[in-house]
Amino acid sequence: MEEFDIIVAGAGMAGALAATAAAQKGAKVLMLDRNDSTQVGKKTNWGWVCGDAVAKSHIDFIEKELNIKLSSPVLDLRVDGVQVLSPDMQNKFPFEGEGFSLDRPKAAKFFAEMAVKAGAEYRTHYEVEGPIIESNKVIGIYGRNEKGEQVKIGSKLVIDTLGIASTLRRKLPPNEYIENTVSTDDIESTGRYIMKFERDGSDINYYDPKNALIHLNQILAPGGYGWVFPKTGGRINVGVGVEKKSLEIRNERLSKKDTLHSLIDEYIKWNPNIKSYEIDPADGNGKGYWSVTVKRQFDSLVFPGYMGAGDSMAMPNPISAGGIGPAMVAGVLAGEVAGDAVAAKDTSLERIWEYNVKYNNLYGNKTAALEAFRIYLQSLNNDLINYGMSHFLTKKEAEDISYGRIPKIGIAGTFNKVLSGIGNINAFKNLLFTVQKMKRMNELYSKYPRISEFSEWKKLINGEMAEVKERFKPNPV
Repeated sequence: MEEFDIIVAGAGMAGALAATAAAQKGAKVLMLDRNDSTQVGKKTNWGWVCGDAVAKSHIDFIEKELNIKLSSPVLDLRVDGVQVLSPDMQNKFPFEGEGFSLDRPKAAKFFAEMAVKAGAEYRTHYEVEGPIIESNKVIGIYGRNEKGEQVKIGSKLVIDTLGIASTLRRKLPPNEYIENTVSTDDIESTGRYIMKFERDGSDINYYDPKNALIHLNQILAPGGYGWVFPKTGGRINVGVGVEKKSLEIRNERLSKKDTLHSLIDEYIKWNPNIKSYEIDPADGNGKGYWSVTVKRQFDSLVFPGYMGAGDSMAMPNPISAGGIGPAMVAGVLAGEVAGDAVAAKDTSLERIWEYNVKYNNLYGNKTAALEAFRIYLQSLNNDLINYGMSHFLTKKEAEDISYGRIPKIGIAGTFNKVLSGIGNINAFKNLLFTVQKMKRMNELYSKYPRISEFSEWKKLINGEMAEVKERFKPNPV
């Protein structure tokens, strides 16, 4: 077999940054992607499927770590933040701070070229089929080249950035570190259009040229939300994310037969600011549909000889489903740790465990708390969401939750504002339960374990989350 220090499987956002970071450390890196170089990182035949939004803090991180400077066209539009609106449009909470809308195809191409300039070898039209395992350790990958020939390639480390359906992760041997699959309860189906549109009206609750908007509405987007993200050139990224069980319950109770596709079209019709529109054909990326995880990242991101980043490790934010930022952060960290491990001639599990710790400290330590809140939120109908956003949380408390911080809810004062309706009272009690679970999750993640302590720590995490899932079931209508 050919031998490399590091194989990066997948040349999307996480993969290209991992390859760049590892190559900058002097490692011999091979980056593989199934697409050609003009469609690098493309998820499906439908396009580069995402909302395109990324926080400024994540851009700042990769610029500093990789010593680069990003600008247009990679950074398509700067936005002041993300605003979350209640179903009745009467309450608006800030979710995350300043950020950017990316030109996703151009960004992917830019980062892939950056990896090559850093010294990584880049091969296209290679379909990764699985890991090569020897003595319970990944020692390379196998797959097929553009001629359909099976080709095996060896390496000291493999970095998996193949996405949610990763053939590498799914074919790892049974182990205590990384699950092979993700429960359908922790996956949302998402779809979006990138459109040129004619604006009708100036209500910034429906379209805001300075902010990304998220609409919570269990009828329009059961178990998820709709979004309207501004872009340059009179364009917008409009989409819907739904949870399977919530959609089924909603359809049954309302005698509907809606699908993700029909809900996107209904969401656009619902928006009074969109008078007329046409799909933007640029890069064949006008429409896209994909599945996104809305759970915390896998409790470990490493296995002997193997590291994962981005969607392959379930890294999208559990509440917003935003995956670009965490993928970028993880890609850089994985590449840096892998590169240092190769340079030190120590690629053992003990050495690459450092990646777990670094990602946890920088981003991952908040996601279990966010997962707990997402599960609670999916148990509320529109009336309870409206009431809760009016009475349960201040804007400051809601913003704290969005960053994984635990809000200090004034229990006595808030409870006095809760109406006598049993639904409101129960929803408030459930919020208090959720906040306590979020606090517990943060406490556990503040002490991310060593390898010897990992099994017991993971049992505690799974036990706490099981209690949340048992208490809260989808109930959109």
